[in-house]
Amino acid sequence: FASVIYTKPLNRARDSCSHRCGELLHTCSCQVTCQSLGICCPDYEEFCLKISPYSGSLMGGKDFLIENTALNASSVLTCRFKQKIKTTGYVDKDGKAHCISPLLYETGFMPFEVSTDDGLTFPYSGTWLSVHHSKVSDGEKCTLVNETKWQHYGTHGTKGNLTLTWSHQALPATHINIEVWGYQERGDSYSENWLAEWKYLYTLAREIPNTGKFSFIPVPAKGNYSTWDFGILRITPSSYSDGQSNIPSVWSSGHALAWHLGKDFRNDPNAWATAKCIEWDRKEKNLPNFLEEIIDCPCTLAQARADTGRFHTDYGCDVEKGSVCTYHPGAVHCVRAVQASPQYAAGQQCCYDTTGTQILTQDSTGGSTPDRGHDWGSPPFMKPPRIPGFSHWLYDVISFYYCCLWSDNCHVYLKNRPSSDCRTYHPPRAASVFGDPHFVTFDGLNFTFKGQGEYMLVESDLTSLRVQGRTQQAHFPNGTGAQVTGLSAVAMQENNSDVIEVRYSEDLNLEVLLNQKVVNFSEQSWMDLKGLFLHSTADQNITVMFSSGSGVEIKGSEGFLTLTVLLPEKFINHTQGLFGVMNGNIEDEYTFKNKTTMSVPASPQQLFEFGANWAIENGTSLFTYDTEFLLNNFFYGEKHNASFLPVFFPYEDPADPLVKEMVLLCDSDPFCRFDVLTTRSLQVGSSTRLSHQNHKLLVENLEPDISLLLVVSCGWLDHPINGRKNGTNYLLGSTISFICNQGYELTGSKERICQVTGAWSGDTPSC
Repeated sequence: FASVIYTKPLNRARDSCSHRCGELLHTCSCQVTCQSLGICCPDYEEFCLKISPYSGSLMGGKDFLIENTALNASSVLTCRFKQKIKTTGYVDKDGKAHCISPLLYETGFMPFEVSTDDGLTFPYSGTWLSVHHSKVSDGEKCTLVNETKWQHYGTHGTKGNLTLTWSHQALPATHINIEVWGYQERGDSYSENWLAEWKYLYTLAREIPNTGKFSFIPVPAKGNYSTWDFGILRITPSSYSDGQSNIPSVWSSGHALAWHLGKDFRNDPNAWATAKCIEWDRKEKNLPNFLEEIIDCPCTLAQARADTGRFHTDYGCDVEKGSVCTYHPGAVHCVRAVQASPQYAAGQQCCYDTTGTQILTQDSTGGSTPDRGHDWGSPPFMKPPRIPGFSHWLYDVISFYYCCLWSDNCHVYLKNRPSSDCRTYHPPRAASVFGDPHFVTFDGLNFTFKGQGEYMLVESDLTSLRVQGRTQQAHFPNGTGAQVTGLSAVAMQENNSDVIEVRYSEDLNLEVLLNQKVVNFSEQSWMDLKGLFLHSTADQNITVMFSSGSGVEIKGSEGFLTLTVLLPEKFINHTQGLFGVMNGNIEDEYTFKNKTTMSVPASPQQLFEFGANWAIENGTSLFTYDTEFLLNNFFYGEKHNASFLPVFFPYEDPADPLVKEMVLLCDSDPFCRFDVLTTRSLQVGSSTRLSHQNHKLLVENLEPDISLLLVVSCGWLDHPINGRKNGTNYLLGSTISFICNQGYELTGSKERICQVTGAWSGDTPSC
């Protein structure tokens, strides 16, 4: 916001954005907000780069165009990423500059610079988004036709041709090479010298026409190449040398290299894979136990889908996409824990059946399996086991091929990757604001505060979490101002994370800003950012997942935002602001900045005072003020507009035709009725009612039994030796019954019921 302090200068000749993008200079600005404020340095467009596409796989090799700068065709271009990784750029026949993205061992936004003097100086700069290899669109990769055949080649009757297809326009070449690369992690596990490496192995096909299709009959790889069992294919123009790094490339997906394994594998895949499985089992025994530090799973599917700050859909098993759950038969939906575990960077996965019950590996191979390497990687990336996608392949996926897919030793795999149940799972608490601001606090208190300004919704001393809201005047359908407000922008940060702001622009478009710059979700809907993950659905529901496990969800409707904040249990007694003190006690919800409290219930006028007390200041504001309107109304104006007096008690006139329709629409929802009367709009009322219902449903899904405040799980029960059991649900009230095989008789309990205490009734049965 420093970019707004001065008026437009007259003399701007001496300041330049060369080497200075993102800075506020003496006479002009090189910050992203300078364009809408009209205070950019004259050469801002030249040195601060806009690129297309803005993202690509972390494997690199993607050609991107620099849109705003025309360069001399004879320039020697060098592109430098993160101030150290250099790739060669070029100028095309239209004078447009291009860079090639590099192979990176991390995801997220990477700064890059461009040199036109053969690497002496790098005055131009921009950012590149490096993306998890599984999250880039299929069109950017070459396709292994019938991928299962590639990954099972040589096992039970899998033979014949393999076919690779790609978009031939993706590479500007008449002839191409196809290379095989392998991935390994070397050094001592969990030590400083543990290193990740993608390595060129050999060229599978050379100088073949770039037609977009290649078929071949695979033969076992020569020499020790066949010891590499996880890897990838790379297609490059034939003009480059074998294995040359950071050149224009099209990569396949990472896959199990069954098709190139040696004769020993082809002669007896089961024996080869069994030996590998046993060796993996031995190695696992010597590695630290990561299971003790991963978060427990939510007990029910409803909880798993509601706890959006800590769990996110696993793309490999998604109920929204038809539940195609290849690795988890019997499951309809799986989620993954968003954050990796603190010490070992391990991942958690939780799968559920059609009844919404968690599936455990102890009962079914379709059960959820935790991961030594989190599939999405974890900051600071760069080193095992934190490499996005690939560490997970080495520790958790290729081993699944050894034990479960290429041989019949799945029990060995599941012994090392048992499902976590939900005995220590505690749901988060939720608070929401919607409509002409109606608030529901973490402890469930409802109130309405219609101030106009910028306010602290919640802040916490635990992680320096801050979520701030801006309210603006609502309008009647005819365009005149109504005497109520609505939430028009929210901004948030935790510790020293990136700052995210979601707002309605002046032309009522929903915008997401990352550190003051508008984010474009056209290429990527998921972004790994500093201290948080950001996700946008196709219909613009925004979720921010902070590293503490706190989550923020924002939706737009009728020109106003609906916001929900989800906080894990550790935030109890660590919150303040308009959402109150989260501690299960509504008596202290109206706590002021100076820690004095106002009693519940309070009058609308008292609530107006309480809200005004939580107005923020320019010094601590997270908002971006990049238009004259925002500057005048919120930066230079008061943070709480004391002269704006809202309607406290809207009048219900029985003769008003709108009242009849309102009663039909709102029924007994007081927030809906209030908003119809104050905005004269049934749409606004309908949107408010829906937001209110959604909040109640969310709380119900998170806390199915309010009297217990958590879902009780009694934990897994085994069947007796020489007997069997009926039932795989281990939650409160469930019954598991036991039967002995023929010729055996049962002692102990015939059936056991999960009790409120979290213990099973009766005694352990035996046959």
